[in-house]
Amino acid sequence: MAVKAVVFDIGNVLIEWQPERYYDKVIGEDRRRAMFEEVDLHGMNDLVDQGLHFTDTIYAWAEKYPKWREEIRMWHDKWIELAAPEIPHSVRLQRALRGKGVPVFALTNFGVQNFDYATTVYPFLNEFDRHYVSGRLQAVKPHVPIYQMVEEDCGLSPDTLLFTDDRLENIETAYSRGWQTHHFEGAQGWADRLVKEGLLTPEEAV
Repeated sequence: MAVKAVVFDIGNVLIEWQPERYYDKVIGEDRRRAMFEEVDLHGMNDLVDQGLHFTDTIYAWAEKYPKWREEIRMWHDKWIELAAPEIPHSVRLQRALRGKGVPVFALTNFGVQNFDYATTVYPFLNEFDRHYVSGRLQAVKPHVPIYQMVEEDCGLSPDTLLFTDDRLENIETAYSRGWQTHHFEGAQGWADRLVKEGLLTPEEAV
């Protein structure tokens, strides 16, 4: 089935998301490992992705672990440094698709407030035709409801959607619903897939 819309994940597809790397740089790998063993920071972030308030959730988490209070607050206060840098080739692909008139959607696990903040730093986040942000929808990948919401909102047949994500579990749910999928392992592989689908020429996918 011909692709009628391309769906991008954001973290590690358009923007690098490696919190451990940030903490290694700031507090050192040994302290970072100790903190991550004691504090479920990714679980905390999952709550934000589900729609809980960004500031309130992280600051409350910091108070639960006074030993790590300042470091946990960095997840909020220095958040844009955790979510960096952008992946330039992927951004060029997003813009090239839109330049060809191909609808481009975002389907992302992201909190409400930090997504709004990210759009002020990364202009390309404002350039999607449709945004499906987990915090706004209060549904997250890889669970089925958020995929259903995409299908119902855009009105396109699942087999006309081409979705890329770096996490296999997110891809697998989409595939089970009939979406076309691409496991993102680097921008060049994604570019090659878009060329293979006839959505971009090799020159446009550089």
